[in-house]
Amino acid sequence: MKVKINNREYEFDHEISILDATKNAHIKIPTLCYSEKLEPFGSCRLCSVEIKGERTLKPACVTKITDGMEIFTHSQRVRKTRKTIMELIIASHGISCNLNCLTCSKSGSCEIKEIAEEIGVTEIRVPPIYNGLPEDRSSYSIVREPQKCIVCNRCVRKCSEVQSVNILTIANRGPDTYVTTFMDKGMGNVDCTNCGQCILECPTGALHEVYQMDQVWNALSDESKFVIVQTAPAVRVAIAEEFEAEPGKIATGQMVAGLRLLGFDKVFDTNFSADLTIMEEANEFLERFKNNGKLPLFTSCSPGWVKFLEHNYPDFIDNLSSCKSPQQMFGAIAKTYYANKLGISKEDMVVVSIMPCTAKKFERVRPEMKGDVDYVLTTRELAKMFKLAGIDLLNVPTEDYDEPLGISSGAGAIFGATGGVMEAALRTAYEVITGEELEKLDFEAVRGIEGIKEATVEINGINLKVAVVNGLGNARKVLEMIKNGEKEYHFVEFMACPGGCIGGGGQPIPTNNEIILKRMQAIYEIDRSLPIRKSHENPAIKTLYEEFLEEPLSEKSHELLHTTYLARS
Repeated sequence: MKVKINNREYEFDHEISILDATKNAHIKIPTLCYSEKLEPFGSCRLCSVEIKGERTLKPACVTKITDGMEIFTHSQRVRKTRKTIMELIIASHGISCNLNCLTCSKSGSCEIKEIAEEIGVTEIRVPPIYNGLPEDRSSYSIVREPQKCIVCNRCVRKCSEVQSVNILTIANRGPDTYVTTFMDKGMGNVDCTNCGQCILECPTGALHEVYQMDQVWNALSDESKFVIVQTAPAVRVAIAEEFEAEPGKIATGQMVAGLRLLGFDKVFDTNFSADLTIMEEANEFLERFKNNGKLPLFTSCSPGWVKFLEHNYPDFIDNLSSCKSPQQMFGAIAKTYYANKLGISKEDMVVVSIMPCTAKKFERVRPEMKGDVDYVLTTRELAKMFKLAGIDLLNVPTEDYDEPLGISSGAGAIFGATGGVMEAALRTAYEVITGEELEKLDFEAVRGIEGIKEATVEINGINLKVAVVNGLGNARKVLEMIKNGEKEYHFVEFMACPGGCIGGGGQPIPTNNEIILKRMQAIYEIDRSLPIRKSHENPAIKTLYEEFLEEPLSEKSHELLHTTYLARS
């Protein structure tokens, strides 16, 4: 079909939206309620265009092209309408900063500010109308500031359409419309998983993580404390984006150097405890498999996924691995084994985590694991600290992690991507079962960003049926299939966030599929570049068992590295 866009003719072989057609024509139309990951909604009307012969403007995101259609994307009428819409959005839904960026908590790019500049809104002619709604600080992970909300519904739709958690909703009508939770109870008092995917969608900073930067600054200033830091695998392939680098840039050495410049006493790697997790989890799987234990075994390193299961599928709690996540394992080992080596008390040690995940903030205060980790910062928070300290991250000379808790393998690195935990476990499980060296380390079948991946892996004549799932909406689908007897697996990796940790709610904004793929490629590049690519070959892990833990699943390892879960109403 042929259409005209701004008096130039274009041809398309199938029906698409006007917004997609203009993208193909390299014409940018401003959007707010639209997101590539969500079904078009058409509520904000910023993408309105003029169509010849039509009396009213049409939203480009939900209007399909027709043969012979003539579209005007930036006519005088369109420009004037967009400007008025933008002023009303800002005023009637009370962005409390009123485009004053000094009082905004938005991390990274601000869509409101960018769009206002694009369509020429330099002043607000309409007085702001405040909705009187209080901040929601009931959650350990996420803060809601309703005064900054423009009711674009993107957070609501991400929570329902992608994650199937459904804790956010719209209340009231007309100018009194607002986003809330069930009976206004707050995000900390409903079935929120703390995944933070809503934060990635919010264009105004009305949603953001619970900041712990001040507490970390205070700890670094306290000379009586020995402050150590661990960095998750997904952070090193994303942190540079906050300094205008291309997505997927590996900034491991610069990040380590930057953390030392901030004043941390030791800089360690969560990849070390990812290797430790594999030692425990792979052996836990083998024990269950050999002794007719509860199968399929579900991974437990994603706290958002764990909380989702506790709320929605408590009958499957026994399927969860009893292993703590790598974050919590690191804290437990640091405050016992490492503290003993240094001759200091665990009370004098402060453990800080740098994570791509907002749910880790909730995980650190779970009663079952409280005390392992003291503070959790997101990738975005760390970038803010670097900037506050004047650290030019991309030009800092690279440095290496400290030993021994900074020694890790490629298997630990790939934990950051969906499929990585499964692949790391299979590398170790194969050699434990067969006693032979695995020739091909790459398990391609469990890689990629598809929401649900399945594979059958033959090990020593045994066909292991495995699955890899990312995104809680996909987790619900797989759990329902298992529950109904439609699928049978031995081992399933679940990650709460699309793409895994590299797509976590604490990562730089924007985080979309294109960016996730670039971060994923970087993760696998790190794996390929390392001399050790299997968790059980990590010399620091071997020493840890020889000196302290004895063996996987020992009494000591169960005491420190394993936990329990609970059914949540």
